Amino acid sequence: MKKIHARELVFLALLISLNIVLSRIASIKIAIGGIESIRIGFGALPVILAGIMFGPTAGGIVGAVGDIIGYYINPLGPYMPHFTMTAALTGIIPPLILKPVKAPIPSLWQLLIAIGVGQFISSVILVPYFLQLLFKIPIVTTLPPKVVGEVINVPIYALFTQILLKRINMVYFKAH
Repeated sequence: MKKIHARELVFLALLISLNIVLSRIASIKIAIGGIESIRIGFGALPVILAGIMFGPTAGGIVGAVGDIIGYYINPLGPYMPHFTMTAALTGIIPPLILKPVKAPIPSLWQLLIAIGVGQFISSVILVPYFLQLLFKIPIVTTLPPKVVGEVINVPIYALFTQILLKRINMVYFKAH
């Protein structure tokens, strides 16, 4: 097991904080049937970044911890562990897909594919499924907005991830 250094722990804590702020406070929430069904914002970006920089375990932890703490700070309905799992998968899937990539900073196309697959599984498939399973909100109601949202979000996440990786690598890993 890889030893986690204090510097990495602080950086992961910062990413958890960013996830909470961007997801719970600095995002637009749309309710369908009294339950938050659509959230437009950049909350997934810190989770994805954690996974790509530090591996799938770190990405999953940032996603799950951010979701749990965010729930206690600003609950949006009852707590459902299903959504904590999807938040964790947001940080787990992209680094697993990028594992064969040997470049220190993946290309934009590689990031688009990795983040796209992750968002497709977690946000487009699982979230609407869980909303139907738990709250009886029909998938036909939640799926189209999720698809449109992720078609917009994935390229933005990929571009910002690549830019941030370049900047962070210059500062974080050179001083390490």
